[in-house]
Amino acid sequence: MFVDLVLSVVFCNHTAKSKKTLAKSGVKNVVLVDGVRTPFLLSGTTENSSYLNQERSMQRSSIVYKYADLMPHDLARAALQGLLKRTGLPKDAVDYIVYGTVIQEVKTSNVAREAALGAGFSDKTPAHTVTMACISSNQAMTTAVGLIAAGQCDAVVAGGVEFMSDVPIRHSRKMRKTMLSLNKAKTLGARLSLLGSIRLAHLSPELPAVAEFSTAETMGHSADRLAAAFGVSRLEQDEFALRSHKLAKKAQDSELLSDVISFKVPGRDIVSKDNGIRPATMEQMAKLKPAFIKPHGTVTAANSSFLTDGASAVLIMSEEKALAMGYKPKAYLRDFVYVSQDPKDQLLLGPTYATPKVLEKSGLTLNDIDVFEFHEAFAGQIMANLKAMESDWFGQTYMGRKTKVGAPPMEKFNTWGGSLSLGHPFAATGCRLVTTVAHRLQKEGGQYGLVAACAAGGQGHAMVIEAYPQ
Repeated sequence: MFVDLVLSVVFCNHTAKSKKTLAKSGVKNVVLVDGVRTPFLLSGTTENSSYLNQERSMQRSSIVYKYADLMPHDLARAALQGLLKRTGLPKDAVDYIVYGTVIQEVKTSNVAREAALGAGFSDKTPAHTVTMACISSNQAMTTAVGLIAAGQCDAVVAGGVEFMSDVPIRHSRKMRKTMLSLNKAKTLGARLSLLGSIRLAHLSPELPAVAEFSTAETMGHSADRLAAAFGVSRLEQDEFALRSHKLAKKAQDSELLSDVISFKVPGRDIVSKDNGIRPATMEQMAKLKPAFIKPHGTVTAANSSFLTDGASAVLIMSEEKALAMGYKPKAYLRDFVYVSQDPKDQLLLGPTYATPKVLEKSGLTLNDIDVFEFHEAFAGQIMANLKAMESDWFGQTYMGRKTKVGAPPMEKFNTWGGSLSLGHPFAATGCRLVTTVAHRLQKEGGQYGLVAACAAGGQGHAMVIEAYPQ
């Protein structure tokens, strides 16, 4: 069977290849020293939640959630403290901190600053927050690369955090206007008049939705249409999702997910591993109903990434500074690109557009890449990208290419699981992808890795990572 065949080969060490380095004359070498993340937990669950094979095979039976009373900056602080502990980094050695987040907690609008102060960094260390949907921590990392390459900094901490278990819920606009007017009213009569204008409809809350503002379409709906456009069957999606879970389980059991740090949640137990990894059977997955386009859609709860809470952090330095401080870097961060396309019909095709651009920028070909890590928003999204990359027609019609991009070989692709199984805290995933590439290159003896991801708004990102000489 396909999944078992992949499992049998992806955990073997590969022979190292001798290739050119991507170092550029006159350009600083920027390195990844290390990266960590908190355990990624399904929103609203405990580490040891069990799942029942009912309407959804992953229906929760636990009512205790270890992150329940936290805020986003608490998770970000834990990741930062974990990074400090793992690297032994003096806090005053950090020149700047950049963090990504998507669903913003209004009380900590600059979550980078609040998390940094909570983690014990100097109040003299500047910090700012970025947002770019699912590639927010990718943006944080490349911001760090830019600061170092420009000679502004030598050591930058980048990361991302998402806390989907407690998202801001707003009053309706009419209610907000009334409340703001109440705050300005100077007389009792004016206040009573405003209070008397409130109607039951004003009390309806505005719930956040994972939907495109420009199209009002949910991302799951877009994934379903994309899968249909590229002829990706329900069976293919379920097979890919099962592959992700099986590979993640094997990686977790083999202690390959070494970026995960144990986190002592205040007032609760220690959380030490991701809890969304749930290898099922094809039969169980086939029983699930479509989640978005009913009744004929192919995207289900089992072949989609799930709402996840978690944070990540990486230490990025100039090579010169890292070596001077006695560090052995894990990888070089090389060329990167950002792309954007039509958010209606090509919302999730970022990897297809970004991959050839970053390869051309680096002077590499697809065959030069030893490790691929693509963000798995939906199995249908991944399979659609792979089919688009294998299509001469798509390359010629939409990308202005003479031939297809070419798809990554599956034996090199997301071999320790991906967002479908490990989880996807929106802004934290980018750092996980980059750290995983660095670890896989070390484990497998490869030289080049490629990260690619799609994001809301029809945007995407890709980066080439080069293994540091061992």
